[in-house]
Amino acid sequence: MDLMMYLKVFLMGGALCAIGQLLIDYTKLTPARILVSYVVTGVILGGLGIYGPLTEFAGAGATVPLTGFGWLLSKGVKEAVAEKGAMGILTGGLSATAGGIAAAIVFGFLTALLFKPRDKG
Repeated sequence: MDLMMYLKVFLMGGALCAIGQLLIDYTKLTPARILVSYVVTGVILGGLGIYGPLTEFAGAGATVPLTGFGWLLSKGVKEAVAEKGAMGILTGGLSATAGGIAAAIVFGFLTALLFKPRDKG
């Protein structure tokens, strides 16, 4: 892996994070709405065929953020519809993202076991 790829990943991931930070600082959007907006944007760009080339260019800088999750959902649905027809609309997104969802649940559970949560106040 060359230095240029690391730079592409850093710049893409950083740009997505910077946009999110600007939305938090300069709008009245809640973090939850920004999260949903990122996922929906990834789905739309994936459905239009724009996000795929972006992931080839920037690698993990484009696939790891929430927009990448949305892109993976749309990609899974496209592939499942091509293979299974209309039933793929219901199964494709979950099949494509099952590994990431399972990892989030397992690591969230392990973190809850290892660290004692407390109130912020």
